[in-house]
Amino acid sequence: MMNKEMKNQIIEKYKQHGQDTGSVEIQIAMLTQEIVLLTQHCKKFNKDFSSKRGLLKKVSQRKSFLNYLSRKDVQKYKDLLASLELRK
Repeated sequence: MMNKEMKNQIIEKYKQHGQDTGSVEIQIAMLTQEIVLLTQHCKKFNKDFSSKRGLLKKVSQRKSFLNYLSRKDVQKYKDLLASLELRK
């Protein structure tokens, strides 16, 4: 589970303006961090099916956000993929 400090670091890195806490870039970055943490959890507890379901939901949600960003702003999309080290 992400703590407040991790969330604040992500917000500071990807915010667009001073009060930005919910832009697409921030949401994708937070989902990516949650996916990493859930993946580690699922490797340790491989019979935790509810966590696996939550992981799949987060992956699907991130994919939707990435598709939206690729339609709206291709350059931001490419920069974000490089920054988060995602492949597409």
